[in-house]
Amino acid sequence: MICYNDFRQRLASVYDAAEASAIARLVYEKRCSLSLADILVGKDKQLSADTYEDLEKTLLRLVESEPVQYVLGFAEFCGREFEVNPSVLIPRPETEELCRLVKPMKDVRILDACTGSGCIAITLAASMENAEVWAFDISEEALEVARRNAKSADKNVHFLQCDALKMEEKLDDETFDIIVSNPPYVCEKERISMDRNVLEHEPGLALFVPDDNPLLFYTAITRYAARHLRPNGRLYFEINPKYADEIGDFVNLQGFTQVNIISDSFGKSRFVEARI
Repeated sequence: MICYNDFRQRLASVYDAAEASAIARLVYEKRCSLSLADILVGKDKQLSADTYEDLEKTLLRLVESEPVQYVLGFAEFCGREFEVNPSVLIPRPETEELCRLVKPMKDVRILDACTGSGCIAITLAASMENAEVWAFDISEEALEVARRNAKSADKNVHFLQCDALKMEEKLDDETFDIIVSNPPYVCEKERISMDRNVLEHEPGLALFVPDDNPLLFYTAITRYAARHLRPNGRLYFEINPKYADEIGDFVNLQGFTQVNIISDSFGKSRFVEARI
């Protein structure tokens, strides 16, 4: 039998104390339906044998640095729970900020490039009246997750498989009012500084770009956007702060105006917003 304090202490061998406590509380809430108040009165010591067995299996995965979101099968994002598994990135708080940057409009067509779990596309579909939302990813496994998330949220999103470097092949005849993307932007050389739970478990296809071409996806998506955004259309990116100026300059050179580099809540240059 493993109680909450044992669970938390064993997690502390991998995570710092605050993170271990947060993960333990989340697991007990979602797997055992126990609040912190329940734990304080000893209900964590009154669980079934099957539940204790499940907690042990969960703990073994967590101490191997598997992200708790993959272990539980979901991540919270903008007030919703999204299914996640190792075929999609775990949505980050910075990407929630990206969604909040996208200015609400009515009767618009939106394209989410490199959608992953579909969290951006679905969140925007929920926040805009009569929006027609399209989203693509190169990974069919990721799209399967995104489609299930859209169904669970009861939101209509048109998903398709597409390579962001070959958008014209699938989307040549389309135009949009908003194009938004959180594409791969971590350089290969940055692997050395990454946490084990990210490097060993999240999909490299959605993370990494070559060291000699860090703007690979930004250039392709920006060029497509310059040709396929409608008048006064808007482009939004989540970016690698190390290349903020270069990305902003490139977007400007492609004919966009009002190109703004926007900081996230930690003060890092994290987003680009521009108008055609």
